Amino acid sequence: MRKVMEWVDLPPVWLIGHLVLAWAIGALMPPVLGEAGRWIGGTVGLAGLVLMVAAIGQMATRRTTVIPRRDPSALVTSGVFGWSRNPIYLADALILTGAIFWWDAVLALPLVASFVSVITARFIRDEEARLTAGFGPEFDLWAGRVRRWFGRR
Repeated sequence: MRKVMEWVDLPPVWLIGHLVLAWAIGALMPPVLGEAGRWIGGTVGLAGLVLMVAAIGQMATRRTTVIPRRDPSALVTSGVFGWSRNPIYLADALILTGAIFWWDAVLALPLVASFVSVITARFIRDEEARLTAGFGPEFDLWAGRVRRWFGRR
């Protein structure tokens, strides 16, 4: 049972769960945005996919893991990581936001905050502790410059 829980408690599973809820909400409510929602959703979702590919590419170049709860072998602080300490999770949130607009499910927008909260509690805090343990002052300097989700200080 523990192995099943480890497999289920992964960011993509949480994303899929939130996507399913967003789709269900969209299926139950009348359209509000129409074509504008598709345009916004497609743009935001595509931005999320591009960000995810860029982040994974940078991590692969540095030969460090993208798997949560594994110890990283390198601290990536440049490129997209210069603007977000968690660009893959940010990409997930953008994909969810894009899907909500695409499905014209504006009442599902609070699911983005729910997703961010779950990911922070279930994964990011643990990853930050691993990075602190593994990279110490180097992580602290980066965390002092770059916000958890997006932006520079």
